[in-house]
Amino acid sequence: MVTSRGESFEREEPIERASVDEIRHLQLERLRWSLRHAYRNVEHYRRSFDAGDVHPDMLRSLEDLSKFPFLTKHDFRTRYPFGLFAVPHEKVVRLHASSGTTGKPSIVGYTANDVDTWAGLMARSIRAAGARTGDMVHVAYGYGLFTGGLGAHYGAERLGCTVVPVSTGRGDWQVRLIRDLRPDILMATPSYALTLAEAFVRQGVDPRESSLRIGIFGAEPWTEAMRAELESRLGLSAVDIYGLSEVMGPGVACECLETRDGPVIWEDHFYPEVIDPETGRPLPEGEQGELVLTSLTREALPVIRYRTRDLTRLLPPTARSMRRMARVQARSDDMLIIRGVNVFPSQIEEQILRTPALAPHYQLELTREGYLDSLTVHVESLGADDNAAARHRTARELAGHLRTNIGIHVAVEVHSPGAIARSKGKARRLIDRRSVK
Repeated sequence: MVTSRGESFEREEPIERASVDEIRHLQLERLRWSLRHAYRNVEHYRRSFDAGDVHPDMLRSLEDLSKFPFLTKHDFRTRYPFGLFAVPHEKVVRLHASSGTTGKPSIVGYTANDVDTWAGLMARSIRAAGARTGDMVHVAYGYGLFTGGLGAHYGAERLGCTVVPVSTGRGDWQVRLIRDLRPDILMATPSYALTLAEAFVRQGVDPRESSLRIGIFGAEPWTEAMRAELESRLGLSAVDIYGLSEVMGPGVACECLETRDGPVIWEDHFYPEVIDPETGRPLPEGEQGELVLTSLTREALPVIRYRTRDLTRLLPPTARSMRRMARVQARSDDMLIIRGVNVFPSQIEEQILRTPALAPHYQLELTREGYLDSLTVHVESLGADDNAAARHRTARELAGHLRTNIGIHVAVEVHSPGAIARSKGKARRLIDRRSVK
């Protein structure tokens, strides 16, 4: 119970420094509860467990979880909207949803205890990222059905921070608020943080001289090169936060400011696995694969072995006693196959950010020529030498980098500054025109 502004969350919680044995014992205890809760109350889990000839009582060790079936995005869609809920509707105090950009959104529900747990984990995350009671937090994640805004909002308030609930859009106005109110922390998608940096410049202000000292960025894949770009432009320390609507929202994992070496997974509430995305086989710690998450305490919507499609590695503990995950730079369903070469957008982003004449704004246009997919990379000139000849030279330079470092031959078009649509939340990186006649 919080008795005053953030009193219970000012310092690290004991579980953050617990021994590995203590954490594993707690996980096993909570995992048994979660499996039984799901099996008793959700028809989907009863049917899938029975079809797989497994039962919650068969879980005798954490390793036994690999015997249980996966939950997928398809399961959320086919049981839309409430088919995966484990409590009656009168116990659900809030609903959120995924974006639904690739089909029906995933509807997720929260009991009062779920909301309280989420707020606590977000407070833990924001504190680990360097915020303290009394700091001012500028929340530029989207509010509403998207989990980002309210997740950040409740967590910052629980920590005892002053929250500026701005949401997305109106970049020039947001910059004015930052200049007037002088917040300490910015919470936004990395692409929207770049949009705000440009809005500072439009107002004739160096964004590096603002009051912001920490940026807590998430909700879309971003690279180490993007971290360097954000820190250089905004003059702050950039920290990675991870989450997804189906599992809870933001706050499943977060980097610690003192190390910034990958988000710490809050393993007292989520059990992580990494699997081979093709075979489903669990991979040992340190190997790259698809992240699978199981909730240990969720009441309204327990998730058992949810395939996130995020590609990462499990890493040993550093700043806390819990394991870390490598930064998610790609998703298995984001992979493009260009003339037989497997490519992720993050690989292209890395080469763009290494090209000095280019701004960090881009879109990938996918078309089909006959039976083969073709890719055009649209980027922007920084503007220092913005003319047709200079843009042509830069396009050739980037195309050469992509050919040398990734092995793909693509078209590159360098546009004048401002030509690429700016993000008001999650950036839309891929434009797929293959189905357009």
